[in-house]
Amino acid sequence: MEYIKKKLGTYNLHLIKNTNFKSVMVKVYFREPIKKEKITIHNFLTTMLTFSSKKYKSKREMVLKTQELYSCSISSSDTRLGNYLNTCFKLLVLKDKYTEEGNFEKAIEFLSDIIYNPNIENNKFDEKSFNIIMNQACLALSSIKEDAQTYSTIRLLENLDDSPISYRSFGYLEDLKNINTENLYEYYKDFIKNNDIDIFVIGDIDFEQTDVLIRKYFKAKRFKKMKGDFLIPARKAPLRKKIVTEENDSTQSKLAIACRSYNLTDYERNYPLTLYNIILGGGVDSKLFKEVREKNSLCYYISSTVNKLDNIMLIRAGISSEDFKKTVKLIEKELTSMAKGDFTTDDLEKAKELYQTAIDEIEESESEIIESYYMIELLGVDDIETKAKKMKEVTKKEVINVAKKIKIDTVYLLEGGKSNAKD
Repeated sequence: MEYIKKKLGTYNLHLIKNTNFKSVMVKVYFREPIKKEKITIHNFLTTMLTFSSKKYKSKREMVLKTQELYSCSISSSDTRLGNYLNTCFKLLVLKDKYTEEGNFEKAIEFLSDIIYNPNIENNKFDEKSFNIIMNQACLALSSIKEDAQTYSTIRLLENLDDSPISYRSFGYLEDLKNINTENLYEYYKDFIKNNDIDIFVIGDIDFEQTDVLIRKYFKAKRFKKMKGDFLIPARKAPLRKKIVTEENDSTQSKLAIACRSYNLTDYERNYPLTLYNIILGGGVDSKLFKEVREKNSLCYYISSTVNKLDNIMLIRAGISSEDFKKTVKLIEKELTSMAKGDFTTDDLEKAKELYQTAIDEIEESESEIIESYYMIELLGVDDIETKAKKMKEVTKKEVINVAKKIKIDTVYLLEGGKSNAKD
């Protein structure tokens, strides 16, 4: 695998030559500092752009074009990376070797057309496409509460603070109602003009030819890159945890706990913290799964995840409401035991093996390889080989030191049925 990076005007082009895949993947990333009031219109815009364009005026025409390009696929996604809102337009297309000469260029042109040639008439987006997306967005935002697990996480984070951690990545129904075809176009112009851009291409590609194609179809639109920190500043958890409960008509209760991590070094955040999370709640061999679910039968499922850029760890479980206090108490006990070093060398080695498996799987996915390089570009993290090497050298003492820097901040219970038999 070969990698080169080129600066093309104000955006970076990243080319990755990998002969293991029959396809070529292109990811175009846009990013800007996140603002709560812009999340909804931002999500609406990216959906709109992949629904129709000036040349392909309906979803049907877009689909027919992908079929013409030998079933290539184009999609978009919006995520939050700490203090930034990150948008990705993704193209996956077979190499010309398996289709016909020039197919890759046509697919690149199609992707460029979707981003830079939207379905605009008289300085506003096409009304028909707009109404379809609006109906879909209204339905999605109105039904968030129906997904109890997702909703419980949203409500937990909203009870933490007023930083980007608490923002709803799906957007807000009240903001959706203020979007129209005219202000959506105004937002689009701002989006194109003011976002930072990185473009990644991976596959069995010729570097120079790909460089020429990207230069041809993606022109620099802005002239000054933003400077900002992705990492949300760490806050110490309060001396007494905050407990929030809310009723819900689902058949089981959802427990969500937010823990603060504080005073972590970059090394601790990227290495010992990862192993800590795996040991605590990263699978069926984890302490939470064994102690809370298997030994005490207090939950339907339980796991933990770390949001490194947020300095937050989340613990989520499906429980019966009457087991709420017992479950929280036992989770607290496991957090304390980790800080005391009550885990074995075998636990640590198993965690390292799981991490290595995850690292190996990255190299089997074009998308994951790109994501890895993107994080190197944005956050200055280590490359895959260095990560694997450093993780092997993490000691038990380092994991314990991290465990001592993690404290419960907020406990949220979405209370459902109270008398359900567990699996």
